[in-house]
Parts: sequence; structure tokens; C-alpha cells
Amino acid sequence: MYKISVVVPVYNEEGNVAKLHGEIKAVCEANSYIYEIIFIDDGSSDGTVEICKGLKPLKLIRFRKNFGQTAAMDAGIKAAQYDYIVTMDGDGQNDPADIPHMLDYMQEQDLDVVSGWRKNRKDSFMKKFVSRGANFLRGILVKDNIHDSGCSLKVYKRECFAGMNLYGEQHRFIPALLKIKGFTVGEVVVNHRARTSGKTKYNWKRTFKGFVDMISVWFWNKYSTRPLHILGTMGIVCLAIGGCCGIWSVALFLMGRKMSNNIMPPILTVFFVIMGMLMFVFGLMSEILIKTYYGVHVDMPYSIRDVIEVKEEGEKEHAD
Repeated sequence: MYKISVVVPVYNEEGNVAKLHGEIKAVCEANSYIYEIIFIDDGSSDGTVEICKGLKPLKLIRFRKNFGQTAAMDAGIKAAQYDYIVTMDGDGQNDPADIPHMLDYMQEQDLDVVSGWRKNRKDSFMKKFVSRGANFLRGILVKDNIHDSGCSLKVYKRECFAGMNLYGEQHRFIPALLKIKGFTVGEVVVNHRARTSGKTKYNWKRTFKGFVDMISVWFWNKYSTRPLHILGTMGIVCLAIGGCCGIWSVALFLMGRKMSNNIMPPILTVFFVIMGMLMFVFGLMSEILIKTYYGVHVDMPYSIRDVIEVKEEGEKEHAD
């Protein structure tokens, strides 16, 4: 008997939350799961919250404003209490009927993570084009052996998230981050449905943020424990260029050239020497510092307004 926590970030999904909740509940009860359903409202401005208050059983976490899907996912995961955590989108395009197969596959293959693969996507051409481009780059940089990291339908063992905090657009790269830590990751083909209500929340800003986070995951995978490898390489290259510029400057001086007419070589010498020593410190090392900050600091990159829990028998619990 599985004990599962279903985590669903929602943002302006008043036309989808009731149906999705009913589907999740039906699947869990048909398979005799011990379960909880957690919806995280990411600052919705429509009737999403009011509809959610009428659903049971449900734990509703409300943000004070829109902090993004990754923050909502992080809050829901931290609120989950059962052995297996299932994450999915709130737009109804992920099919809860895939959950039993994913759980069984996890047990059969002895995996820590099972990611859904939307092999036959029901999205617009542009959205599929951008997604395929992102998957191509991810295959080069991240190499997590996942076909579709953008699919939110995933199953995790609870211990995967011990000590982990998510930020930015990193919900797409959770399997990659866990694989870096040594967890085993698998993938199964899942059903993908067309959106029937509401509007997509994807835009060029999220695409750009996702690409930046992909670079972050790439760096963290290769250099989190040995940043001096890349720092030393870049520093040596810059110092070598600076040295060549310095030799150029000395040669011009020995040839009797007026330095006032040949100011560029000395400037380039100083520039590349300084860059060789400092550029990496102000760039990629800042990524390690911010990860350390969110890992040990009590502050979080989001703020929860309140938590409302409606139990099956109709009893409502409210915690500020």
C-alpha cells in the first residue's frame, strides 16, 4: 500500500482545479492509497482559491503573491508528509491515471525518481519547438538522460529532498540535481492532454530563466566541488593574453615607439591581468554563494500567506 503526497502548484486555474482534484482523488481511492492532496496557490487573481476551499480532502497553501512554479513546488514538497511525492501541473494536461504505473515502475526498477515523458505532446507548435530546443541543450550541458525534463509529472521518494531548496526555474532540473547527489532516475511515457481551460503561463521570460538555470546546473554538476578547475583555466588564459600584451608593450618601448601613440597594449595588459584574477570570483562563484545562502539561511525566496486544510469528513483546519 503506497502512501503518497500529490503536490500541485496552481495559478489562475479556476477552470481546472476541481476536475483535477477529482481525478487525483479517484485514482488514489481506486488503488487504495493512503494519500494527501496539496495545492499551492501561487498568488491567483481569479476564483481558484475559492474553488479550492470547497474541495476535500485538500491542503491548500496560499502565497502572498506570485513567486513562480519552482517556489510553489518547493513549498508543497516541504509540506508533504508521506513516503512518495508526486508532482504535477495544475492545468489538467498531466493525467493522474499515470501515477499507479509510475509508482509500480519505481518499485520494479528500484529507482528514487521516475519522470514522465510526454512523448505525444498536445501543445502548440511553438511551445513544442522551444521545448525540443531546450531538451537538446540540456542533453549537451546537463546529461541527465531524461527526454522531457519539462514534464511536471514526476514521482520522488521523500528522502530525495532532504536538505534541498529550490529556486529560480529549477523544478525542471530536479532529476539532474538529484542525479548529481547519487540518486537513481528513470523515465516512463505518460499521457499528455490538451488544455481545456485557462491560458498557458509559459513565455519567453520563463524560457530565458530556464536556460540560465540550466547553465547553473551544468556548473554545479561539473565544478561545485572543484571550482578552481574552471577558475584556474580561465585565469591562466587571461594571464597568458595579458603576458603577450605585456611583451608587445615592452617590444614597442624598446623599438623607441612613443607610448602615447601606442596606449592600447599597456591597457590590454592591465585589463587581462585583472580579469584573470577576478572575473570568475564575481561570476560563477556567486552561484555557490547563493546556493549556500538558501541552504543554511532561515530566509526563503517566497512567503506563505496561510495554509487551509479540508479533511474528508468536512472538518476544516486553518493555520496562519
